[in-house]
Amino acid sequence: MKKIFQLMVILMFILVTAGAIFAQEGSKTYIVGTSADYPPFEWIDSNGNYVGLDMDLMRAIATLEGYQVEFRDIGFDSLIPALQSGKIDIIAAAMNSTSERAKIVDFTDAYWKADQPIMVKSDSDLNIVTALSQNHKVGAQRGTTQADWIQNNLIDKGIEVKLELYETNDSGVMDLVNGRIDAFICDAPEAKVFSENNPLKMVGVILTGEEGYIAYAVQKGDPKKLLSLLNEGLKKVEGEIKDNLVEAYFAGDLKNIDKAYAENKHFFTKEKDVAAYAENLAKSMTAK
Repeated sequence: MKKIFQLMVILMFILVTAGAIFAQEGSKTYIVGTSADYPPFEWIDSNGNYVGLDMDLMRAIATLEGYQVEFRDIGFDSLIPALQSGKIDIIAAAMNSTSERAKIVDFTDAYWKADQPIMVKSDSDLNIVTALSQNHKVGAQRGTTQADWIQNNLIDKGIEVKLELYETNDSGVMDLVNGRIDAFICDAPEAKVFSENNPLKMVGVILTGEEGYIAYAVQKGDPKKLLSLLNEGLKKVEGEIKDNLVEAYFAGDLKNIDKAYAENKHFFTKEKDVAAYAENLAKSMTAK
């Protein structure tokens, strides 16, 4: 009788374990669209990993809320069409939650506030006024609030500025470094990274007000019921987890990301310990 009872216990353990494995393997996977050219929010490291604040926040939220994510790199101005057509489920691309975009997508709670600095070459004598006038060439990524701001607040009002649009911020910054344009505008965290790694300086900041809030986006009407999952996840990562990720990507040396991510990704893939990942990534990225 004792042996039969022990056998039953073993069988029950196997069934429970198998059920847990099945549930994990069968958990829902959502496709996250991004524009992986925007450090420190999102880019692809030399090992082919999607890294950055947005990417790790997405992983953290997915882990905490019990689903999986798969990233896809898409041009920024193609993200909303891809979301509308169902090719992706979520946009995570440092996207400003503007009133115009809110007419065609639904946004999560904001997780970041970013104003928009104006960058020029380090040896340039342009300032915030002259850079945005006098027929100068000003660059911005296609489909962004920066491009809209230049069009709506400068060109449409008769100010002599030539708007140059780019598929990626990297290509725009390279044109600025090489003197093909006179100024480039992007969000503050990215401008800081670009300025630290290129002969560039910031000569002023465009204050964006409510239009400067950054959030994640889902299909209009939220047919897949993702907003509650994302917003609950954002609440759970707020505080120590998010603070450590911000420290890693905004205070850390981005050149360390290949090694830092490789050393710490097991906290996501094996231990499912989001807090440990964020804490150890911050240590790895800021190590001297």
